[in-house]
Amino acid sequence: MTAAQETLDVTVHRGTTRGARYDRFEVPAHESQTVLDVVSWIQQFADPTLSYRFACRVGMCGSCAMMVNGTPRWTCRTHIKKVAPDGKLLIEPLRNLPVIKDLAADMDPFFDKWTAAEAQHHPSQTRHDPIEAIDPTDATRAEADLGVECINCAICYAACDTVAGNPDYLGPAALQRAWTLLNDSRDDGRQSILDAVSGTGGCHNCHSMGSCAQYCPNELNPMRAIAGLKRETAKSFFKGKRNA
Repeated sequence: MTAAQETLDVTVHRGTTRGARYDRFEVPAHESQTVLDVVSWIQQFADPTLSYRFACRVGMCGSCAMMVNGTPRWTCRTHIKKVAPDGKLLIEPLRNLPVIKDLAADMDPFFDKWTAAEAQHHPSQTRHDPIEAIDPTDATRAEADLGVECINCAICYAACDTVAGNPDYLGPAALQRAWTLLNDSRDDGRQSILDAVSGTGGCHNCHSMGSCAQYCPNELNPMRAIAGLKRETAKSFFKGKRNA
C-alpha cells in the first residue's frame, strides 16, 4: 500500500457454510492499521450486521483468527502493509471449520477432536497428595514445555491440508496437546492417549507437510510433536506384539 492510497478495497465473506456471498467495502487506510481494525471499521461504520470474534486485541487469546488473503492469521497482530501492499484484502472465516455467520467459525469440531485425542489432563494424584516436584531440566519436561504456549486459536487446523482432505483427522493442535501430556510426569493417561492417537484419524494420517509449524503465530512445531507420537505409538504396538 502506497502513501497515496487513502482507501482499502476489502472483500468480506458473508453468510454461512450453506449460503455464502462476498461483499466489498471501501475502508479508510491508516498508518499501523491491522486487519482487525479493518473488520471493526466495517462493522461500526458500514454494516453493523457483520459478525466476527475478537477479545484481547494483543495476540493473547487467538479468538480473532481469520483467513486473510488465503492465509490463516491473527487479525489483531496482522498489519495491512504486511499482507496487502496493493491495498486489496480478502477476509474469510477459518477454513476446515463450519461457519456460524460471516467471519465467525464454529469451533466445536476443533475442540471435539481434542477430546477424541485424549488431550485433557488425566490426574495421577488427588488434591490431598503432596505437590510433586518437577525438574525443569528433565528431557521429557523440556519436551512437554515446547507445546504449552498453544492458545487453541486453530490457525494450524485451518492451515492443515490433511484436515481439509480428511475430516476424521484429529489435527495438529489436538495431537500436539496429546504429546505434551504424554511427556508430563503428572499425567496418568499414557496408554489411553496412545490408543486414541493411533486410531482412525490419528497421528499416522499426518503427511508432514509442515503448514502447522509454518503458520503458528506462537512459533510452535506441531509436526515435531506428531513425529514423537508416531514413534511412541509404534513402540507401543511392537511392545504389545512381544508381550502377546
